[in-house]
Amino acid sequence: MSNQLLLSLKEVLVSYHKKEIFKDLDLIIHRKDFIALVGKNGAGKSTLMNVLTDNHEIDHGEIWKIDNLKISYFNQNFFFNDESQTIEKEIYSILVNKNEDYQIDIFCNYLGLDKNSIIKNLSGGQKRRVGLIKTLINKSDILLLDEPTNHLDLDTIIWLENYLKRLDCAILCVSHDRQFLKNFTNKIFWIDRSKIKTNNQGYAEFENWSSALLAQEERELQNRKQFVNIEVNWANKGVKARVKRNTRRLEQARELQQNLDQDISAFKKATKKIEVKLVKDESKNFRHVAEFHNASFYYNAPQFLLKNFNLKINKKDRIGLLGTNGSGKSTFLKILLGEVALNEGSLKIRQELEFSYFDQLRNDLKDSKPIKKILVPSGGDYLKANQKERHVCSYLKDFHFDPSKANDPVGSLSGGMKNRLLLSKVLANPKSGLILDEPTNDLDTDTLDLVESILSEYNGTLIVVSHNRDFLDKLVNKILYFKGNGEVIVFNGGYHDFLAHKEELIGTSIEPNSFDKPDQSSKKLNTTAKKKLTFKIQFELDNLPNEIDKIKEDLIDLEKILSDPKLFEEDQNRFFQTSEKIGDLQLLLEKKEDRWLELLEMENQ
Repeated sequence: MSNQLLLSLKEVLVSYHKKEIFKDLDLIIHRKDFIALVGKNGAGKSTLMNVLTDNHEIDHGEIWKIDNLKISYFNQNFFFNDESQTIEKEIYSILVNKNEDYQIDIFCNYLGLDKNSIIKNLSGGQKRRVGLIKTLINKSDILLLDEPTNHLDLDTIIWLENYLKRLDCAILCVSHDRQFLKNFTNKIFWIDRSKIKTNNQGYAEFENWSSALLAQEERELQNRKQFVNIEVNWANKGVKARVKRNTRRLEQARELQQNLDQDISAFKKATKKIEVKLVKDESKNFRHVAEFHNASFYYNAPQFLLKNFNLKINKKDRIGLLGTNGSGKSTFLKILLGEVALNEGSLKIRQELEFSYFDQLRNDLKDSKPIKKILVPSGGDYLKANQKERHVCSYLKDFHFDPSKANDPVGSLSGGMKNRLLLSKVLANPKSGLILDEPTNDLDTDTLDLVESILSEYNGTLIVVSHNRDFLDKLVNKILYFKGNGEVIVFNGGYHDFLAHKEELIGTSIEPNSFDKPDQSSKKLNTTAKKKLTFKIQFELDNLPNEIDKIKEDLIDLEKILSDPKLFEEDQNRFFQTSEKIGDLQLLLEKKEDRWLELLEMENQ
């Protein structure tokens, strides 16, 4: 693992619209740091990425970067050079090494895209995947990823995990998919109240580590409270003597009290958990709520999305829908919701079954609408939530919204906050059936915990489309896997149980590590006649392994120097010089290894 320092921030102050986002921010990023960037929605994750890419100016502090630092940023707002051209031409236009155009085919294959498709004809999810390819296809020193797994199926996510692990760069990733972060990160940046706390372990340790820090902070606040109470009491008694010194001490004590109150308030706000309880369903105790019988559906025959499909859905079934993009999951939901009809067969739904629907496209959310109008579309200040009359501001507060901004437009919210708003609407009065289409996209961990807690108590019929493995494992007891040819596999069990049996059920295995050049027969190559190496080239080939070994030894020595935790504080010049030497040697090593492989090919021709 390389220890090359790529970027550092020191005592950085960042504000947005006069609001302080970061204060006294210190952080360093090394090559091969695979960082999970976590924090509540609105904490400043996107702002930090914009600072790193020079899209947001700092108010104070220092930013240091290595020379010619290359940063690639996959964000929610990406642009295309020309939407009237094909995917292939769009990606080729930004490809640095044109000889690596074979990668376009590989990326498109794994992301389920036709390279000949016109950009403007793509869905929003497909455009995001093209944006992901544009971010990944060129080599970078730092890769910034903002929710890269949105609109990807599980097989593709597994492939992406393995692909990222192999990269020789730093990665800073925001994702609602906890399993995704656990599987490839080795470091955590936790944004909490304008500060960034760092842990040199992966996301798997986040919950234990963050809980320990908060518990320690709570103890420190209690100790401060005791001290301040003693100071205030002493100063109140002493001031009666009208001694100037005592009056000053009282002022200091009051200042301590004010600062303490502010810190306690901020701590309570940061640690407050959203709690929403569902009212128990008291409807009749029937078992079957829906039944598919020899059901078939197609948009264009003979391309079936469902073919001779049979399924009984029970009242308390908790079904997870899996399958590649375009395999029929969304169509299945539309059939249940009555938006499209079967071509053949039948679907019987019990009268008592009504669905509440969470739409990942958020069609119910209009950017121009006031936030509170989403919850009370007919107007007024009150809504019925779980059979109780609630003031809309009070209900919004339950979901960590600022009540004073209830009349702000929906368009002012981040993607994660929009999802939280839509969830608050769906969960206010969930019906006997819940259909959730990618409900976890863009959510912070607190809201994820809330949704998981609510759904774990929900005793109706739950049908969920999600690529979030951790979420599925906690909530579903049945899997429907859409193969894409009209066949649907029904599996009783959670996601990881299904994964263990996937190969025998489906007959194919996932090969997420394959990212090699395609068969040479499918690519036009320049060929040269076989020829014997000259003495000079043969000499170079024979000596290159020794040169490579020497560079590797030098790198090990330099990385030992850099691993000293006190070096940065005691001798910053040496720290930066060593980091630059490591960078230079790594570049040289790469060149030597490439040359060695080139000469080996020549020898074997």
